[in-house]
Amino acid sequence: MTKISFLFGITLFFVACNSTKRVADDEFLLTENTIETGVDSINANTLKPFLNLRPNSKFIFGMPLKLYVYNWGKPNSDSLFVDWLTKKPKRQKRWTNFLSERQLKNLGQFYVSIHEGRRESGEPPSIISDKKLEQSKDRLKSWYWNRGWFDAEVKYKVEKDSTNKKAKVHYTVTPNKPAVIDSLSYEIASADADSIYNIIKGKAFIKEGQQFKSENFENERLRIEQYFRNNGLYHFDRDYISFIADSLNENPRLLDIELNIKNREEKVLDTAYQIPFKVHRISEVNVFTDYKNNTNYKAKDSVHFNDKVFYASDEIKVSPKILSDAIFIEKGQVFSDKNRKDTYNRFSNIRVFDYPNIKYQKDPRTPNEDNLIANVFLTPKKRFGFTPNFEVSQSNIQDFGIGVNTSFLARNAFHLADILELSFRANLGSSKDAASSRDQFFNITELGGSLSLSVPKVLFPFTQTIIKKNMQPFTRATYGFNTQQNIGLDRQNHTLKFEYNWKPTRKVSNRLSLLDFQFVNNLNIDNYFNIFTNSYGDLNGIAQANLSEVDNDFIDPNSGNLAIPNGTDGFIAQVQNNELNLESDNQQLFNSIVERKDRLTENNLIIASNFSFDYTTRENIDDEDYFQFRSRFELAGNVLQGLGTALGLNKNNNGDFTLFDVPFSQYAKLELNYIKHWDLGNKNIIATRAYGGIALPYGNSRSIPFARSFFGGGPNDNRGWQPYDLGPGKTNGVNDFNEANLKLSFNFEYRFNVFGSLNSALFVDAGNIWNVADNVTDKDATFDGLQDLEDLSIATGFGFRYDISFFVIRLDFGFKTYNPGDPEQKWLNDFNFRSMVFNFGINYPF
Repeated sequence: MTKISFLFGITLFFVACNSTKRVADDEFLLTENTIETGVDSINANTLKPFLNLRPNSKFIFGMPLKLYVYNWGKPNSDSLFVDWLTKKPKRQKRWTNFLSERQLKNLGQFYVSIHEGRRESGEPPSIISDKKLEQSKDRLKSWYWNRGWFDAEVKYKVEKDSTNKKAKVHYTVTPNKPAVIDSLSYEIASADADSIYNIIKGKAFIKEGQQFKSENFENERLRIEQYFRNNGLYHFDRDYISFIADSLNENPRLLDIELNIKNREEKVLDTAYQIPFKVHRISEVNVFTDYKNNTNYKAKDSVHFNDKVFYASDEIKVSPKILSDAIFIEKGQVFSDKNRKDTYNRFSNIRVFDYPNIKYQKDPRTPNEDNLIANVFLTPKKRFGFTPNFEVSQSNIQDFGIGVNTSFLARNAFHLADILELSFRANLGSSKDAASSRDQFFNITELGGSLSLSVPKVLFPFTQTIIKKNMQPFTRATYGFNTQQNIGLDRQNHTLKFEYNWKPTRKVSNRLSLLDFQFVNNLNIDNYFNIFTNSYGDLNGIAQANLSEVDNDFIDPNSGNLAIPNGTDGFIAQVQNNELNLESDNQQLFNSIVERKDRLTENNLIIASNFSFDYTTRENIDDEDYFQFRSRFELAGNVLQGLGTALGLNKNNNGDFTLFDVPFSQYAKLELNYIKHWDLGNKNIIATRAYGGIALPYGNSRSIPFARSFFGGGPNDNRGWQPYDLGPGKTNGVNDFNEANLKLSFNFEYRFNVFGSLNSALFVDAGNIWNVADNVTDKDATFDGLQDLEDLSIATGFGFRYDISFFVIRLDFGFKTYNPGDPEQKWLNDFNFRSMVFNFGINYPF
């Protein structure tokens, strides 16, 4: 009934909306533009955004939602309120007595603000007018002119529907023949500029025989400017570049182009002088390490290092070697804008100084003042920072929780332009499923913290020739600790990482973790069957089927079920000691339960190294037409396995080496992630992702640690399932927390703007997890060949995103569309609002 009511309400809303509600009787609403381009290679959709007269933007299924919102707001709402208030003689007096004169005025303002808000959020109807038609025609002609069709003709025809007050416009373009560059010549006044241009002439955007395109001329001006300013021409900019086109020949469509680069002009009193451009070199580099942005700055300390002079008003507190590596301007090199920008970026990434100020001045000691002195002014940020954060939370672990998350930051703690950061997190929560039986509201706690040090260089010998300073290198060391009480198995988690980050190019970034250490210590394994209730239910079911042979001490007299933990542990021991024989099906299920319990309750020791590679064509945060490829490869346990005998490591009953009485994990793990976005214009975007991951145990391991395995479901994965609810394979999520060592995931989203900062999306997610080459033998959970791709679960749904500039709030509603674990009806079995999965996230899922 709820579903029917919802659909009825939605239908009633859109039926009530009339797109021509605000269209006058003598006006027509534009519903469609069509363009006959006249050139096969030109797509009409490319031209439509340039038209001045365009239809109202469409929502899903072609509905002009923004127009509906605009029509919902009433024009002249202030006078409408006054008319309503004065329509009946005593109405205003009654309302004044009921509210007050001031509150009645506020009510009127509220009424007006509602309707004005609707009109501001919406989109006014696109009314056809002769003026806009002519403007669209001129813009089409301009578009063709800029691409060489100087004589293009544009006509339009309006098809009106007087009954519905709607119309379509059809444009017909006759391009005629395009203009072509017949010859190129050059007039460069400065000898140095001419010499430099000859180096790059062959890669020009403008070539003989090429169709005229104004964009190529602007790109060529930008290319010349960048190259000149990166090769010594300090005073140069693109305003000194001009192009002269001559078509005074028999064929007016054949153009003779002259590139003209004039000298710079400098005025002395009333006289203007033409000064040829010269190549300038850097004669001196001065670095002011504690500049205070005032005119009273006086340097008292100085140090010479690597052909640079470092100054300080008191004493130099940052290593000159570190600062020198961050400065790409060197004594003796030619002036380069790129070196200046690289220096800006480096100090911005270091985060110890404010954005630096770099100034150049003529060196009066050189002939004709040809050389430049570079002055780098560095203003240190506050040395210490403290960020407290308090939060109230709710999750599937706790019903209610309050927490504090604070971080303390120290800049330049070791005089290496380093960042030392100490963070601490504490959470106090309430849960009805807590392990503690004490009668108190707050019965679970979680404490954690981390200490990290980041240094802007690679702290490893012999790497400077491989990882150069222009790759923005960083070394980061981090130790983290987390402990839980009355949560799950009361795990203690220790992590230690030592890693390098660097960017060989703007599009590529790398991360190498030489050491990725993790130790997981489970303090309360007796609570296992209280947490993993599905496993307990299966184990108890086996016990009930063989109740006559089960030791009575293992049964809770009140419930008649296995007691936790003595009964469950005793029953497991009874079966493993062959004191009780199970049927084959129950024996297989029993083995699976015990294997999973042993794996999830054992302590984990992971000593790994990994490498991550990231490549993206994205230019900036607003670029929505790009692709990104990420990969990560990890190896764990190899060193210890190879040195196990030499180090005298002990072995456990399974023949595995142990360190501190814990068998260390040994595996290889590979993850590949590909993201592709297509920008369709008008904030319409298609976003896709393909992800694959596999982790193979070997040597000292027969399975992957829970902390390094894969799971499916959740706001950034398959949104028709909650996290850990999906898979493995077609087992239909039989466990409480489902994970495996192979994962495939595919996602598709169509994103579009609703109005203002509110965006929406339609999505399709497909994926699953499986076990492969480990100790799981259940055919439904393992991947044995390509035929198991039939186990890919499919979710469809819709979502809303609200953009508040620095991040995006995301709400997604996912529906199980294909569930391979449902033996009766795999397609659309739970496709309803009652079974809908609600996902909340920050920023986009991919």
